[in-house]
Amino acid sequence: MSEQQVVTITEAAAFQIKDMMKQNEEEGSYLRVAVHGGGCSGLSYGMGFTPEAEENDIELDQHGIHIVVAKNDAPILNGTVVDYKQSLMGGGFTIENPNAIASCGCGSSFRTATDSGTPENC
Repeated sequence: MSEQQVVTITEAAAFQIKDMMKQNEEEGSYLRVAVHGGGCSGLSYGMGFTPEAEENDIELDQHGIHIVVAKNDAPILNGTVVDYKQSLMGGGFTIENPNAIASCGCGSSFRTATDSGTPENC
């Protein structure tokens, strides 16, 4: 698996992430993209800032953003695209994961063919 294909951040998402980093005084931090157990379908996405990479992280650089993904999450996230879309109702991040075979109605959790996570009652 090519590390450059694990997660792709679009230019629109990068612009929003940089703005959030500035607002939260997190310039120079890493963006962590992660997968956690939970949600209606068993797995949910997580994104947040972290001051440094950990030993078991894959490090990526895109659009001037340092991104880290835990090696354990990489197979689940491989090929994922994080975008930011603006509409009349506001804006938000969208995550397109080619490995997700099912997702819940709210769109915040998913499962893959090989990992069903830990589904919760929603």
